[in-house]
Amino acid sequence: MSNYSNRKGNIFITMINKSYKYRIYPNEQQKVLIHKTFGCSRFIYNWGLNQKIQSYKKDKSSLSCINLINQLTNLKEENIWLKDVNSQALQMSLRNLDNAFTKFFREKSGFPNFKSKKNKQSFQSPQKSKVNFNNNTISVLKIQNIKAKLHRKFEGKIKTVTISKTCSNKYYCSVLVELNENYPKKPEIKLNTSLGIDVGLKDFATFSSGEKVQNPKYLKNKLDKVRTLHYKLSKKIKGSNRRNKAKIKLARLYETISNRRDDF
Repeated sequence: MSNYSNRKGNIFITMINKSYKYRIYPNEQQKVLIHKTFGCSRFIYNWGLNQKIQSYKKDKSSLSCINLINQLTNLKEENIWLKDVNSQALQMSLRNLDNAFTKFFREKSGFPNFKSKKNKQSFQSPQKSKVNFNNNTISVLKIQNIKAKLHRKFEGKIKTVTISKTCSNKYYCSVLVELNENYPKKPEIKLNTSLGIDVGLKDFATFSSGEKVQNPKYLKNKLDKVRTLHYKLSKKIKGSNRRNKAKIKLARLYETISNRRDDF
């Protein structure tokens, strides 16, 4: 969640950006379009990263996001299949690449890496996206009426919609919404009704009252099963359907462990 203030006359309006994540269930035709967009967005991101690297090696120059976006028209003529997907998603890949470089220089984080189809896939659609709570569907450019589990409603302007696929073959949609709301007033702190909490590794939480909450250690409890699935995966032939099935089974186990940890 993020917020910013906008002044109109003598009135300050606080705008809050909040994200809502939903599970989606695309049909086979929608899956084809989604996977095409994943691949094209990944291709553009890797192409842009390579362009920036080569430009710096050549004359120490830096290509901006706008420079790369202006080259998309010619790139589409060379690769006609790029026209089959949402053009905004391609532009967002380059903007995400630009953000990755900004983070690298400002926060001294890792240098941006080339994306692989083996990892989590996603793309963003910044305009003309719709969420229909009556029909439980989500629509983005070129992919309409995707069935979704809309368990939470919202009222506000949709900024971006991000569609992603996990390693366990599940599809999700994250909707960033601009809300015209104010934060609640901060309550007054009273020492006689306050409690200090220290979160750690050995004990999940230690309270100032002396009480402790033990760490459930979900990964440790499932470690034998994790090792078994890793062993079975290592015995499968690379590229085979059995290896893909074993990989998904292992990913779902890790997902279960992560979900239990988050729920706790």
